[in-house]
Amino acid sequence: MGRLTVRKIKDLTTPGMYRDEPTLYLRVAPGGSKSWVQRLTVDGRQSDLGLGGWPLTTIIEARDKALENRRKARRGENPAEERRRARVDKKNRAAVPTFREAALATLEKERGKWKGERTAQTWMASMEKYAFPRMGDKRVNDIRQRDVIDVVNRAISARPETGRKVRARIRQVLGWAMANEFVTQNVAGEAIDHGVTSVGKRTQHHPAIHHANVGQMYDAVGASGAAECTKLAFMFLCLTAARTREVIDAAWDEIDMKTATWTIPGSRMKSRKEHRVPLSGEAMSVLKQARRLSGGDSRFVFPSPFGERPLSGGVLLKLMRSLGHGETVHGLRSSFRDWCAETGQPREIAEAALAHVVPGVEGAYFRSDLFDKRRVVMDQWADYLVSGGNKVVRLKARA
Repeated sequence: MGRLTVRKIKDLTTPGMYRDEPTLYLRVAPGGSKSWVQRLTVDGRQSDLGLGGWPLTTIIEARDKALENRRKARRGENPAEERRRARVDKKNRAAVPTFREAALATLEKERGKWKGERTAQTWMASMEKYAFPRMGDKRVNDIRQRDVIDVVNRAISARPETGRKVRARIRQVLGWAMANEFVTQNVAGEAIDHGVTSVGKRTQHHPAIHHANVGQMYDAVGASGAAECTKLAFMFLCLTAARTREVIDAAWDEIDMKTATWTIPGSRMKSRKEHRVPLSGEAMSVLKQARRLSGGDSRFVFPSPFGERPLSGGVLLKLMRSLGHGETVHGLRSSFRDWCAETGQPREIAEAALAHVVPGVEGAYFRSDLFDKRRVVMDQWADYLVSGGNKVVRLKARA
């Protein structure tokens, strides 16, 4: 038949394979459609490669493609295998998540490790503000070091601490992508250290007020214009030296009124370990007032007036500010710790009362929670607060 021409192709109507060159054929389908096929033998295996349909792919284009494939085969390459890999890569690429999708997956994975929903909200808010505008819609395997550097530097320019957190969260997301084999390296890792704006790492402590002023503030709470539930929550926080979130999320099933013990589950503790708090007589009095106030209708000790949910932590700070103090509520824990130090309370008891994790070898051997000894200390602290910060605590000599 010889080489095909446009006229010959137009005249072909019988289904079959019509040869043009040694490896190039025109396939006529039963329905009349026509397409180019190349039959190649590589390493003893024959493969048919589709080169496109006619007339969209012309004779000249089909011959050029066939010639290039023959050259590849001569070099030991396998055009059929290359095409198969390309199809697999394209399919796999479609399965690679965007950074936004990877961030959501990471958030769901990590959410169970966090104590409250606020942490998740803050985490995602930083992604939406800094990371998503630059690379939210990019596939994670398309994200480059420059993308991360630009995002982190923008966050650092707003606030250094925010920049550090944003970088850590991006690294966390790409770590998830790496663990799931979507990327082969974490481009938010150490490789970008020299590209990120250098900021000195500072330890920022919560400002605290003198413990005597805490006593005066405790004495002044009753005369404030705050809601009764807010006053009681603030008093309970002062008496227990607990964290704000631990207090406002406190539930009645955590309180044992018979033994005067508050057991905070590990899921709500910073250390992720259960913590027992010995309750002083004053703390028990506050709880009894809270029970009468709520009428036992809420599972929360200090419920919000806006439905079945805990009180907002912001109202405690607002109360503190109304009493003339600009420090943070969390700083009251430091005030308690200072009082312990100045009155000679043993360090291990003070640390246990604050549910601090003791590091190193000391922590490894420190097994007891010193509960009974802590009860004595918390009773003394309560007496000090009730006296308005004027009572002198005299400790018995230690054996």
